Amino acid sequence: MTSENTRIQPDTILVFCPNWVGDVVMATPTFRCLRQNYPDARLIGLIRGYAKGVVEDAPWFDQLIEINDKSWRGFVHLVYQIRSLKAKLAVVLPNTFRSALLARLGGARQIYGYRRNGRTALLSGGPAPQRADNRITPVPMADYYLEICHWMNLTTDQDKKPRLYVSDPLQSVGNQFLERYGISSEDMVIGINPGAKYGASKCWPPEYFARLAELLAQRWDCKLMLFIGPGEETIGQTIVQHSKAKIINTGPDNVDLALLKPLIRRCRLLVTNDTGPRHYAVALGIPVVVIMGPTDPRYTHASLEKTTVLRQQLDCSPCHLKECPLDHSCMREISPEAVLQAAEQLLIWQ
Repeated sequence: MTSENTRIQPDTILVFCPNWVGDVVMATPTFRCLRQNYPDARLIGLIRGYAKGVVEDAPWFDQLIEINDKSWRGFVHLVYQIRSLKAKLAVVLPNTFRSALLARLGGARQIYGYRRNGRTALLSGGPAPQRADNRITPVPMADYYLEICHWMNLTTDQDKKPRLYVSDPLQSVGNQFLERYGISSEDMVIGINPGAKYGASKCWPPEYFARLAELLAQRWDCKLMLFIGPGEETIGQTIVQHSKAKIINTGPDNVDLALLKPLIRRCRLLVTNDTGPRHYAVALGIPVVVIMGPTDPRYTHASLEKTTVLRQQLDCSPCHLKECPLDHSCMREISPEAVLQAAEQLLIWQ
């Protein structure tokens, strides 16, 4: 660990945000830590365009810059954009070589991030990931990102809970959508999130979600709101077509990641695969049942006070494959009735 950073009082700090939506949410305690330790600095978040809505209402960043570096032209343009900011300090949360290279070519004097993936020479310093048997040990991502702050000798508080913010204008738009869906202030709302950008291996079968919707409607006098992201339209249509329950399908409205916040906040319960909206629910204080298959639960084992994770312990899991080469037993062996029971128990204790 170095004390060099304690002598730096940067005017501008670059924060390279994670790429996955759930990871962005789990990084919010780190954003909060940086803001608290550098109250007078200009914090600039560099983030994928699709994820800007996750954090744009939060108090941490003074500016957000979209990362569009997939093409050579986009990469060079971003380098010059970063250089114009004349930042002294950069904190790189993604593990990629490219993110550290962007910070270095962008002229940041001090660059901190994890020393892995062949990028140590690009960094000024940072922690090494925990290892056992020559393999990286999975830890909760909130702790993983905060370890960079610890390495920088920054003061961190005990509160590691992720948080999301909804501005008044955004809440107003959300209220308009809820009114259009026929949801009143007295209605009990249960959200259903059946997709996953990661890949099909994370997805519980649509017919199971269709049956679960029926069970939820029978158990509670509730409104069922189906959250469908881009590219998941077929999943949403399959669920609606195969279920006897009345389901509000938000798919045709192209709900983005900003609008998703007030909609999930309106839910009494969310049932979801292990994907981004799961972390929305945690950050917004909404009880959530997570149906988990191919992913290692240790990466998300934090802030579970209102979370129930359903997972089958199989020899092939966790595999972290995007497509299951077998029969997808890790998800298919979790029944709709088991999810309903988990939802009942979760709501009893909340």
